[in-house]
Amino acid sequence: MASERRPGWWYPYIFVAFFVLVMLVNFTMAYFATSTFSGLATERPYEKGLAYNKTIEAVRKQDEMGWTVDNKVELGANHGIHVTVSYRDRDGRPVEELTVKAQLVRPTAKGVDRTVSLARVSPGTYATHQELPLEGVWDMSVSAEGKDVSYGLSRRLIVP
Repeated sequence: MASERRPGWWYPYIFVAFFVLVMLVNFTMAYFATSTFSGLATERPYEKGLAYNKTIEAVRKQDEMGWTVDNKVELGANHGIHVTVSYRDRDGRPVEELTVKAQLVRPTAKGVDRTVSLARVSPGTYATHQELPLEGVWDMSVSAEGKDVSYGLSRRLIVP
């Protein structure tokens, strides 16, 4: 004669099924965590992190110089921009003998970035006119280098 099963005989299987499900979810999440985006958004992040203190020091020195820097960007037709930057020292005199360059970077498209020189148009004032290949957001970094002195500024542009 066959014996009948006791009530609740299947309760242990519920616990086993629950833990199997938890392990499957964990393995799935571990797979996707290791096989997708690495999280690195920049190349050589460790070296850039070590140079961060140098960047802070350069900004401090730049502030100590007491320069007044005015930049003006005029937007034109055909994605054209006219950039004018003027440098004045602590006493309001124009800063001369600078080599001024601007780097125009399109953050969402590779291959269209450019580095241009700004020409001296008057004492302490430098300018350039550029026709950019694409409309949209551009990041402009301007650096001025002179005898034992450097100054940098950044600005985000939206080109129609």
